[in-house]
Amino acid sequence: MSDHSADDARADDARAIDTYEVLIVGGGVAGLMAGVYTARASLDTVVVTADDPILTRNAHLENVPGFPAGVNPRLFLDMLRSQATRNGVDLRSGRVTRIDRVSDGAAADLPDARFVATVDRGDAVAAERVIAASWADAEYLEPLGVDLRAAGSKTYVEDDGLGRTSVEGVYAAGRIAERYHQTVIAAGHGAEVATTLIHDSAVPFYHDWVAPEGYFTDRGRDVPPGCEEVSETERRARERESMAAMREYFAEPHDERQRTHPSLVDDARGRLPEDE
Repeated sequence: MSDHSADDARADDARAIDTYEVLIVGGGVAGLMAGVYTARASLDTVVVTADDPILTRNAHLENVPGFPAGVNPRLFLDMLRSQATRNGVDLRSGRVTRIDRVSDGAAADLPDARFVATVDRGDAVAAERVIAASWADAEYLEPLGVDLRAAGSKTYVEDDGLGRTSVEGVYAAGRIAERYHQTVIAAGHGAEVATTLIHDSAVPFYHDWVAPEGYFTDRGRDVPPGCEEVSETERRARERESMAAMREYFAEPHDERQRTHPSLVDDARGRLPEDE
């Protein structure tokens, strides 16, 4: 028989839970864009995502900035995932089934977290702040008492207009916050909600902006928090790197099969049959 006490066992469980400053539930456009912003603000960020984002059902994405002839939506998501991980986001696969307050007794030995999420595939995740960016599931928020609004078969999370919900430290971004179901709006709202979270945190922040060398300092100003000055040599290096990355992304057609509504095909992920 082990001589560990119940308190020791709880402490062991707590140490096994990865703790982040920001947990984002949902790896669609809103969630990934929110993660880019929080990670670039030096907040340790994880995105937990279950199913394929609904964007993968699009045939061709034609209304987002920067792609004059449109872009394959599955390629667009690949690029956004890469952007997130490049900036330090930890991407995890799994469905968050519930979120509890640490103070309610769930993993109560986590001093650096207010919330702990139960994940169906993998270990639980704890965080100081949470952004709900999933669609169309909001049940996992019910243990927290977040204000929800039922609208027929859909459930939305109510927020203050800037992403804050009725529970301090919990935010909502994208479609689950009843924003328009458009890719560019989801991306913008994810960035806006992340910026709200950053301002609510203890992280000094002005703008996420890369400026040319001397833009601030040559005017006798300090570089503001969140900003960066780069030399012309560094600017050219980053430009060359971005050009090389884009050439690689667009060198060949995307190899994933087109998706549609799962009810229309005999495939759980909605993938259309391969061409004969």
